[in-house]
Amino acid sequence: MERICSKVACTREAVSTLTFDYEGQMAAIGPLGAGDDPHAHDLCAIHTERMSVPTGWTVLRHSTLSL
Repeated sequence: MERICSKVACTREAVSTLTFDYEGQMAAIGPLGAGDDPHAHDLCAIHTERMSVPTGWTVLRHSTLSL
């Protein structure tokens, strides 16, 4: 089953999952997650690249290994 981007009105295929740690002021973006976390947001390639966080927050970007 194809997963689509969580952004409103976006119908592109999701390629990454975004999660937030509000207390730690941190956002993590990486490969698609399991899909059962209501606090995770799937993003397409365009929205993954454009993703921004509030000033002072840390962004952790996880990448997959290329063999």
